[in-house]
Amino acid sequence: MKLWRGALRAALGLALLPLLRPANAVEPISLGLAIAGAAASALTGIISYPRLYCYFRECCLQRHDQRAAAALQENLDKKLFGQHLVNKVVVKAVKGFLNNTNAKKPLALSLHGWTGTGKNFVSKIVAESLYKRGLQSKYVHQFVATLHFPHAHSISLYKDQLQSWIRGNVSICPRSLFIFDEMDKMHAGLIDSIKPFLDYYELLDGVSYRQAIFIFLSNAGAEKITEVALDFWRNGKTREEILLTDMQNALSVSVFNNKNSGFWHSTLIDKNLIDYFVPFLPLEYKHVKMCVRVEIESRGYAVDEDILTRIADEMTYFPREERIYSDKGCKTVDAKLDYYYD
Repeated sequence: MKLWRGALRAALGLALLPLLRPANAVEPISLGLAIAGAAASALTGIISYPRLYCYFRECCLQRHDQRAAAALQENLDKKLFGQHLVNKVVVKAVKGFLNNTNAKKPLALSLHGWTGTGKNFVSKIVAESLYKRGLQSKYVHQFVATLHFPHAHSISLYKDQLQSWIRGNVSICPRSLFIFDEMDKMHAGLIDSIKPFLDYYELLDGVSYRQAIFIFLSNAGAEKITEVALDFWRNGKTREEILLTDMQNALSVSVFNNKNSGFWHSTLIDKNLIDYFVPFLPLEYKHVKMCVRVEIESRGYAVDEDILTRIADEMTYFPREERIYSDKGCKTVDAKLDYYYD
């Protein structure tokens, strides 16, 4: 009987799929698709068997908020090294936002630090905590400045397209996640076009953006972060003693006044619409070794301590005399392992 019911359930689900299939997430950049997607989303909402549909296809808000927060905490604890501030701030910010049933605005996090310190990695973990397919989810959307906004003379066009893209996707799924990479390479003024979506509006043209999450990734401000970290080190203090208050204000001012940043004199900062500026500290030798160990284990190899140490020693470190921090973080670890484990 159970087997028969299971087969019947599967057959019914497959029969309903053509009717229930929502429009694909709006990719850069088509307002027409956004309108079609919104219509399909409305149709899906009136279907009598949403749980059955979600069993076969990915749904918006698929994971319970508490489960998402727990997954985020677990993955950051296991996989992120040397970033106590990131772990604390990102978990608290995302968990609090997910549990807030009456958020006044979307969550906006700006992640700053040198290449290889974990910014993209953390955004990936956030995506995976919200949706099973992570970055491949149709409700997670990524922009790369040099890829999607390459031409300075097209800023006006990019602004219109970006607004349409965000509006269309949030209409389909209120809990959409937007990731903007290479903010330090984005043309100044472009990101201000999304200011209305991050502000304290209940509705904009009938759409609420209060459940959406925006994450910005940037190298801008890395010098200020390193300056604070070095001061602590030279004064005999550990990196774990650094508090968010030791650098958040200085970091936001540094990014705001950086002419090479997409946040240069941005209204998002001026109007306090970025909830947290999250500093990624430069990684030390011991953290590089941790990265190497995890990567070796993830490939299913036995950890060879000699190879592990050799890879960490081959990395370059700064300042030149003290050689405290890896200048590429853990970014080239994967490539170096290819050499030793070919």
